[in-house]
Amino acid sequence: MFDHVTIRVADMASTRRFYDTVFGPLGITLDHEADDLVEWDDFSIVPVEPGGVVSSGLHVGFVAGSTAVADAFWRTGTDAGYASDGEPGPRPEYGEDYYGAFLLDPDGNSVEAVHHDTLRRGGNVDHLWIRVADVAASAAFYDVIGPHAGFARRRATDDLVQFKGESGSFSVLRDDRPVTRNVHLAFPAPHDGAVAEFHAAAVGAGYRDNGAPGERPEYHPGYEGAFVLDPDGNNIELVDHHR
Repeated sequence: MFDHVTIRVADMASTRRFYDTVFGPLGITLDHEADDLVEWDDFSIVPVEPGGVVSSGLHVGFVAGSTAVADAFWRTGTDAGYASDGEPGPRPEYGEDYYGAFLLDPDGNSVEAVHHDTLRRGGNVDHLWIRVADVAASAAFYDVIGPHAGFARRRATDDLVQFKGESGSFSVLRDDRPVTRNVHLAFPAPHDGAVAEFHAAAVGAGYRDNGAPGERPEYHPGYEGAFVLDPDGNNIELVDHHR
C-alpha cells in the first residue's frame, strides 16, 4: 500500500536516535542517511522547513513478526528513556488477534509495533491513523484518489473511515486529540500513466495541487511523481519509480 511515509522533525539527531533504537528489535535497518534525510525502507525523517511545523498527531504502526518482538520494541524504547504510549498487550477492540505496543517519538507521534494475522506484506509500515478536522471531507478526498493509488474504503463510522490496499491500511478519524499535521504519504503507481491520472482526478475534483506530474531526478533517475494536498494540508503523492 505505501511507497513511503515521511515526517518532518524538530531535531534530526534525536529523532534518528529514537528510531534507530526502537527499530532494532523489529529488524528495520537504515537504508540511506544525509543531513536532510534519514530513511529506513518505507519510512523516513526530514528536518522541518524554516518557519514550518513539525509532523504531529500521527499514529504509525510498524510490522512486528511476533508478540515477543512487539514486547522487545517497547522494552527497548522504555529502557532507553522514551515515553510509553501504551504497554504491550492484546487490543481486542482492533481485532481478535491484535497485539500492540506503543511509544511516543521525540515530537509526540504515536509509534506502534503491531502483530496480527493480516500484517502488511512487503513493507514495514502496517498502518497509519491520520487525525482530521472533518472525517467526511477527508474520506471524500481519499475516495477520489483511491482508484488511482490502489486502495478503497473498507470500514466507516461517523468518527473513522478505514482504507485498505492489497496489504496494509490507513484510517482517517476524529477524536479529542489534535489534527495530524505536515505528513507526507506516498502511494506506488499501479501502472504507467497512473501518476498523471491521479493528479488530474484530484485537481479536477477541486483539491489543491502541490506539484504537477513529472520526473524528479533529484530523487533518482526515472522517479516520476505528482503531489496534492489533502483537506488538512498533508502532502499526498503518487510515485512511479520506473525501475
